Amino acid sequence: MSLDNKIKTLLSLLDEYKTLGIAEQIDYNKFYLYSLITHSTAIEGSTVTEIENQLLFDEGITAKGRSIQEQMMNLDLKAAYEQSMKQAMAHTDFSVDMLKGFSALVMKNTGGEYNTASGSFDSSKGDLRLLGVTAGVGGSSYMNFRKVPEKLKELCQYLNMKRKELLNTDDVISMYKTSFDAHFQLVTIHPWVDGNGRMSRLVMNHLQYEFGLVPSKVVKEDKAEYIQSLIEAREQETLLPFYEFMFDEHIRNISKEIEAYKKSQTADLIKSESDLININPDPIKGLSADPIKVRLYKAIQEDNSLNYAEYGALLGVSEATVKRRLGELRKAGMIIRVGSNKTGHWEVVNSENRKEGKV
Repeated sequence: MSLDNKIKTLLSLLDEYKTLGIAEQIDYNKFYLYSLITHSTAIEGSTVTEIENQLLFDEGITAKGRSIQEQMMNLDLKAAYEQSMKQAMAHTDFSVDMLKGFSALVMKNTGGEYNTASGSFDSSKGDLRLLGVTAGVGGSSYMNFRKVPEKLKELCQYLNMKRKELLNTDDVISMYKTSFDAHFQLVTIHPWVDGNGRMSRLVMNHLQYEFGLVPSKVVKEDKAEYIQSLIEAREQETLLPFYEFMFDEHIRNISKEIEAYKKSQTADLIKSESDLININPDPIKGLSADPIKVRLYKAIQEDNSLNYAEYGALLGVSEATVKRRLGELRKAGMIIRVGSNKTGHWEVVNSENRKEGKV
């Protein structure tokens, strides 16, 4: 598939993603963030799972059989992402000091001091490297460390210029490309002795959060393809191989999110219908997987005279979301429409409705 076709596919999926209201679900940002962190550290060797991270982050429960170092790696990256998201929300300009601050958080408990011929530095404090590094055994050398400060400064200036341009547009694809570009450029500069991969993915997600995009992640199962795309982009001196991989990866992940959401909704509707057939005294229990639907159902119980816009304003969601949830409640047999679409009203289904033959 050509890059243009991949872009068309992604835009179509993003439209469906928005229409379904997936991002409106309770704790969506938190659990998506946990997934970003888990996969980012997994690419660097962590074996901690998403469920284990959830328990670690929310309950402070450590995972059996996992080293302290890899669990600290995940906790540190979480702290870095939380700080990054605050800066993204505030539209803070990029600077070398800001990036060093993020790196200090990423490496807080897994970094350390280095003594070299060019001086000492501490990776746990975000210090830039003062030694040469290579891309693994037999790999090519990264940029000379003496060039790093100036190149990092140039990258920050470039990103600030692009941010100002794009924040005044709705060019989603250019926004994604800029975030992928930042990812590639940062990992190419390789400013730190360790943590460059995590930092590059964090900066990519930072820009995506600032632009209001669905954040892209690289899942651990695609690590080899991901690394190969970076190598090809560097060797061919074009971002095309990396763009193609990142768009492919985002398409795969968004498709999985949509499929999982639809399955959960179908299961919820089946459960709701089953509860009604059994004359469930508390039908709201059948809606527990969808907080918006619960609130809409209760709103109809309290006042069934409102229109789509008024219910939307009451719940803090769009008219499209209200229409979709009303259709699902109606399909599940939990509400009925009495009267015309223009002058009628909604009623919740109860024993009286059934006796009167309305249902």
